[in-house]
Amino acid sequence: MSTIEKSITVDIPVTTAYNQWTQFETFPKFMDGVERVEQLDDKHLHWKAKIAGVSREWDAEIVDQTPDERISWRATDGTTNVGTVSFASSDPSTTQVTLRLEVEPEGFVEKVGDALHLIDHEVEKDLANFKEFVEAHGYETGAWRGDINPGDAGTSTTGFTDPLLGGGAGAASTEGGLAPAPTDPLLGGTDLGAGVKREDDDPRI
Repeated sequence: MSTIEKSITVDIPVTTAYNQWTQFETFPKFMDGVERVEQLDDKHLHWKAKIAGVSREWDAEIVDQTPDERISWRATDGTTNVGTVSFASSDPSTTQVTLRLEVEPEGFVEKVGDALHLIDHEVEKDLANFKEFVEAHGYETGAWRGDINPGDAGTSTTGFTDPLLGGGAGAASTEGGLAPAPTDPLLGGTDLGAGVKREDDDPRI
């Protein structure tokens, strides 16, 4: 298992940085190796990506999520990986984003890539692209403000913020289920009823 940890400072408030990272389906817009991320529900994702040039697919579960602090996940099948992204406010308009990954290279090609630090380079580039993406927008394209605690049995508190309205966290929730996701006509958001606000292709991006 290879461990990679990288940090970057972004010139946006911590809440904006965190909110943008919850929009997993936008990852292909700034992560070069990520081809597709499907949000299955508030805790589960399906990934398709190239790792050191090798195409892989896997399912992942979010195991720990605290707004404005961290998101942790683990692969449940396919490519073995565990990760945490954490957020620390340097000042009201600056955030340090730290991404820590533990990846198990699979096959000769990935082992060579790992030895040459290609995965390490990809992570560093992805963070730089995230910085460019979110700073260019100046606000998040959506948000999920729920909490997921280690050991949760599939129930979480769901809440959304609207960056254009400045709404607070936890604005909507349902007992034992998911709140409907708002749509934003300016961002092309789509209500998919899965507790996640996704955006369609945005011509401004």
